[in-house]
Formats: sequence, C-alpha cells, structure tokens
Amino acid sequence: MSKSYSTITETPGIGATREQLSMLYTRYKWAADASHQKDVLEVACGAGQGLGYIARSAKRVIGGDIDENNLQSATTYYQGRKNIEIHKLDAHQLPFPDKSFDTIILYEAIYYLQEPEKFFRECKRLLRNSGRLLLSTVNKEWSDFNPSPFSTRYFSARELSNLLQSHQFQVSLFGAFPTQRNTAKARLISLIKRTAVSLRLVPKTMRGKQLLKRIFLGKLAPLPKEVEDHMASLAPLEPIDSNAPTPYYKIIYASAQLV
Repeated sequence: MSKSYSTITETPGIGATREQLSMLYTRYKWAADASHQKDVLEVACGAGQGLGYIARSAKRVIGGDIDENNLQSATTYYQGRKNIEIHKLDAHQLPFPDKSFDTIILYEAIYYLQEPEKFFRECKRLLRNSGRLLLSTVNKEWSDFNPSPFSTRYFSARELSNLLQSHQFQVSLFGAFPTQRNTAKARLISLIKRTAVSLRLVPKTMRGKQLLKRIFLGKLAPLPKEVEDHMASLAPLEPIDSNAPTPYYKIIYASAQLV
C-alpha cells in the first residue's frame, strides 16, 4: 500500500492551535525575508500555504511535493499567479537544471526522506554561488517529541549540522518555541502527551489529532490557504550551539550556505 502523506500534512481548514499558526508564520516569514528577488524552490511544500507569501518578494517560486493530493489545493489556489509554479517531484531526484535556484526550502520533511544525502547532493547541484538551503525540523531531543508516521530518521541539532557540513555547507543553527513547564497546566499536558506517546495512543492523522487539541488546548482556528502578515505571533529564532544538547526548543532551524 502506498503512503498518503496528505493524511499527516497541515492542510487548509484543519483546526490549529495558536502555536501551530505561529510555527507556520515564523518559518515562512524567515523564508520570505531571505528570498527577496530570488529564485526559490520549496521541496515537500505540502498544500503550499507558504508559496504565495514567499512569492510576494521573490522573483520566482516553485513548490513541489511527492503526494498529488497535497498539491491539489495549491494548484487550484495559485492558478494564474505568474511567478508561482507547482510540480510533483521527488526530493531525491529534482528535475531542474544545474544552478537554477538561489534558495531551497525543506520544512518539516527531512525526517521523511529515505536518503537525505541524495537531497543534499541535489541542493549542491541546484544552488547558485552563495545559495542557501533553509530547513526546519522537530527537535528529537525535546522531551515531548513524538515521531510522525512514515518518518525514517530524526536529527538532533548536532547531527543535522554534521550532515550539512559533510556536504560542504556552512551552517547556522537556531532554536525556537521553547518548551513550557512553568505552570501546573503545562506540566500536566506534557505528562499526558508523554504517556500517550509511550502507549502509542496519539492519533496518526492530522484530523485525528484535532479532537485531542480541542480537549486539552481549547478552541482551534482553521489553517489558512495562504500565509498572511501578522496572522500569528512571530517567534524569535535564537542561535544555538550545535556541540551541546538542545532539549529546550521544540523546533530546530538550519540556514546552510554553500561554501
């Protein structure tokens, strides 16, 4: 049976917490700020909520995903937007000429790749001089970490930095969304989540997780079809030392520039 990544993708209309919306806005604001008048490729773009936001400042934006169901929403929504293209593609073998892009983005997807080394070699081929690869990933050192279905391997900050450096990238690492244990409610939710993870009770799909979020976190807001300015709070990206354990951030960001 083939994998359907659409069941585990944040698609428009799915109920989201305030923190989820902040995560979405933070990563695409970061990408947009780095993409002014540049040619940009987002690999594993999912339903494409960030493509339009980046395209407001970029010269050209191409979004691609291996799952056609993920791309249906983006293809319909961005129809007629002249500097946005949507393609079905495999991160291990990208169908573009050498030196095609200034920026390549891979958000919350490296852990699905069977061979991330192949993706990094493709990035080296496709990036122009001083081109940049932007990545974000859930931090596996976070105490409430819960692996996603279909995932193959998660990376710590140190492992991610070492892997990128082995492919001749100069790496800057950042952490965001600090773990919260300073209130009784936060400690209780953390305990419940860790217990559910250990007993394998966490739903496998995004829609299945909605119910638990409503119960423990309250009212949810629908994910938008396109990221907008000030749609949520913008989280600061704090520089981190890749040589030390980093259990205090939920998300790790990497800016990798070709040497």
